[in-house]
Amino acid sequence: MKIRFISLASGSSGNCYYLGTETYGILIDAGIAVRTIKKGLKEHGIMMDTIRAVFITHDHADHIKAVGGLGEKLHIPIYTTHRIHEGINRNYCVTEKLHTSVRYLEKSHPMQLEDFRIESFEVPHDGIDNVGYYIEIDGKAFAFLTDLGEITPIAAQYICKANYLILEANYDEEMLRMGTYSDYLKERIASSTGHMSNADTAKFLADHFTDQLRYIWLCHLSKDNNHPELAYKTVEWKLKEKGIVVGKNVQLCALKRTTPSELYEFE
Repeated sequence: MKIRFISLASGSSGNCYYLGTETYGILIDAGIAVRTIKKGLKEHGIMMDTIRAVFITHDHADHIKAVGGLGEKLHIPIYTTHRIHEGINRNYCVTEKLHTSVRYLEKSHPMQLEDFRIESFEVPHDGIDNVGYYIEIDGKAFAFLTDLGEITPIAAQYICKANYLILEANYDEEMLRMGTYSDYLKERIASSTGHMSNADTAKFLADHFTDQLRYIWLCHLSKDNNHPELAYKTVEWKLKEKGIVVGKNVQLCALKRTTPSELYEFE
C-alpha cells in the first residue's frame, strides 16, 4: 500500500495536513479555507469526495476555520473530543456550526477507520482541550503533535513509537525574547501550555531518537519568531551532537507556513 502525506499549511495563520492511501484519506485539522484545501489536494489528483474524515487537535481558530464547510456542507465527519467539539461550536470563526457531522473521540481509545487505526492522546496546550494523534496504517506509524508547551511522558510515548513524526518547533527563544510581542504573550508562548521552542524540540529529538524514526517534519513555525532554516539547523545540529546524521539516519524538513509541502509517498 502506498501512503501519502501532504502539509497544506502549518503555522499560526492556519493548519491542515492530509494523510491517505492511493484511493482515500483523512485530514488532520482544518484551519484554512475549504477552497484552499480543495486546490492543494487537487494539484495532486486528490478529490474531496475521497476524504473520509477530519480529525481536530484543538479549538483554536487556526485549526478549525473550515470545519463547518467540510462537515455540514460536504458531509465529512468531524472527529474530536466532546470538549473540543464544545469549543468549536462556541468559536467566533466557525460560522457554520457543527451538528450532523459531529463524531466523538475518547483519548487513548483507538478507533478503526478503514485501514487507519487512530488514537488521540493528551497534549499540554491552552485550548479548551487538546490532543495529538497517533495513526497506524499498513505497518507505518505517524504521530501528529502540532501545538504543545512541553513534551509530557504521555506525548513522549507516542513520539517514540513513530516512524513519521510531525512535531512543533514554533519559536526561537532569542527571537521571541527580543521581539515586539507583549510580555504577556511572550510568557504564554513560552509556558508549559504554550508552544515548543526550536531548542526544546531539538533536545528531545536528540535525547530520544530511535532507529525506527525515518522522517521528522517540523511544524507550526511562528511567522514573527522563527525561520524555517533556523528551526532546521537547530534540530540538525543537536542531532549531529549525538551522532545522528540528517539525510542518512533520518530525513528532516521544516514545513512551510502558508503553502503546501511536496507530496511524500511511502511504500
